[in-house]
Amino acid sequence: MPKAVLLYTDIKSPYAFIAKAAAYGLADDYDIDLRWLPYTLDIPSYLGSVTDRSPHQWRRVRYSYMDARRYANKQGLTLRGPQKIFQSRPAQIGILYAERQGVLRAYLDLAFELFWKRDLDLEDIAAVAAVLGRAGADAGGFAAFAGGAGGAEHDRIRTEAEAAGVFGVPMFVIDGELFWGGDRIALVRERLDALGLRRP
Repeated sequence: MPKAVLLYTDIKSPYAFIAKAAAYGLADDYDIDLRWLPYTLDIPSYLGSVTDRSPHQWRRVRYSYMDARRYANKQGLTLRGPQKIFQSRPAQIGILYAERQGVLRAYLDLAFELFWKRDLDLEDIAAVAAVLGRAGADAGGFAAFAGGAGGAEHDRIRTEAEAAGVFGVPMFVIDGELFWGGDRIALVRERLDALGLRRP
């Protein structure tokens, strides 16, 4: 049976965006069940709201986007800074819906790409449903899912993640051990190698 590896992500995170391809590589190279889970960041809680940020927080924000663009450029990805702080809960619930519909990778690829080109409003249920449809899902039930069972599951996953120590994305979890950031993927690979999970 494949080893369960959790990956918490948020479509509005530039670091989650640039780690996506490397995460796919893990799933391709190792006998694992890589479970993509939504962890919706509360950005104002640690970087301040746009109107209340200190000069120090603004320096951190500017550096983060500069740093992320360096990695994005290496992958040929477009990464344009968002024009506001998005509440990405609808698009995050879309991850759960896409998984149920069997189109998770296609949804992740489209949602990340469109958002970072400023072509997707993560807060708009109809816009998220359209992306799900483009990914191959039957998106007709998404609004009801987001407003009901999907929304409740999203909130439960976030609560359980925080109880387990999750605080940011991308965050990999192997047997309860946390690996935060795309720059820790080499350590994730080392751990999976030690577990004898590399595919022949």
